[in-house]
Amino acid sequence: MKRWTTAAIAVLLMAGLTACTDPGATGTATESTTVTWPDPATKLDGVKLTIWAAQNSNTVPKKVIEGFQQATGATVEIVTIPDPYEQGIQTKVATGDKPDLAFWQPTASMLTAINAKANLQPLTGAPWLDKLDPKLKDITGLLDNTRYAALITSPAVEGVYYNKEVFAANNITTPPKTFDELVATARKIKGVAPFYEMGADRWATQWWVQVQLADAAKAGLWDRINTGQEKFTDKTVLDAITKYQDLIKEGLFNSDIKTAKFEDQGTALLTGKAAMVMQVNSFFGQLQAKADTATLNQRIGFFPIAPSGNVGTFIPDQSNALVAFKTGDAGREAAARQLLAYWMGPGYADFVTDRNTVSLETSVPNPSGVPQALLDVHAAVGSSAGSMQALAVANPDLYLNLADMIAGTMTPEQVAKATQDQFEQLAKAAGYLK
Repeated sequence: MKRWTTAAIAVLLMAGLTACTDPGATGTATESTTVTWPDPATKLDGVKLTIWAAQNSNTVPKKVIEGFQQATGATVEIVTIPDPYEQGIQTKVATGDKPDLAFWQPTASMLTAINAKANLQPLTGAPWLDKLDPKLKDITGLLDNTRYAALITSPAVEGVYYNKEVFAANNITTPPKTFDELVATARKIKGVAPFYEMGADRWATQWWVQVQLADAAKAGLWDRINTGQEKFTDKTVLDAITKYQDLIKEGLFNSDIKTAKFEDQGTALLTGKAAMVMQVNSFFGQLQAKADTATLNQRIGFFPIAPSGNVGTFIPDQSNALVAFKTGDAGREAAARQLLAYWMGPGYADFVTDRNTVSLETSVPNPSGVPQALLDVHAAVGSSAGSMQALAVANPDLYLNLADMIAGTMTPEQVAKATQDQFEQLAKAAGYLK
């Protein structure tokens, strides 16, 4: 779903060279100095800010921007960066093109990919942090103990969305409690596809491997991979890849798995042509665009899953968080921090109501129309395991390799080796492996 580009590696390598002459360039202790936070209502007449957003996040700030402009007199422009979003931003930043703020995946690997220490403002002492649910305060947005990203919506969780009516028609009264039970449940489904996968759009393929790794992740898998003590080619990850292929070969997925797309996945689950989908929060956003809350509550449920039980795997994505760039203009940099303070302060209640999404702040209630499945996803965050994107120091193209496996052009062993080879390249470029 997210990947590093050659441009991103170039950013890291250039930062390493700059560090020889400028200790502040790559983020030394000077970054931890006190950050001033303007009052959210401070007048900003004549100030113009730019926010970069993806095609699926460019409408997210609408209500906040309206309120901020009215309160401060500032002008805020949203610029949509075409998909693939992360690659586009990495390329722009590598050439020196920066916005004031941008939606960005707040994981350590993606903060490293954009060279946060050189390019982003630290958000030390952000005034809204004490308002956040304690379980979410430090779950993401940090790199080497410095905060660079502001979490604005509930972090995405990998888990199973299911059609309640299909379950009932097949006499399935309770959701599975372990990964093995998930497979056993799939084998009971008749008349529709037990699982639905979007092989053509590719990016969701990795969820099937990662949920199988949830227990291992909690036991330090990604720390071991980060330090070279374990590899993608070793038994833990390779077995998860092989299991995924075995389930596909068994016929538990849609027959058009090679050509199906994200949009097809949502339609199939909502209409009952599929029983289950392994997905993240953005999938539910698609369902919300197709049906009202009453329909979703009637048809769609969610449960997290792992080998040992109902444990989710969290993977915050770019729609969950914002970063503020170092632009060299102190006034605009302060205004960018002010917008974040407004967003998570006076503007937050209107924001969650407008988006009909879960509130992250204990003093701001959830809107009454939030579907139950989305509440269940949020409830899984606090006890979830970290994903590859959240805990690994680099984010290789596992999903592309898995899509090739689905297409029949790679074996599980080849998927594991290609992923390991790229991981080592990226981790070495970032200075984590020698």
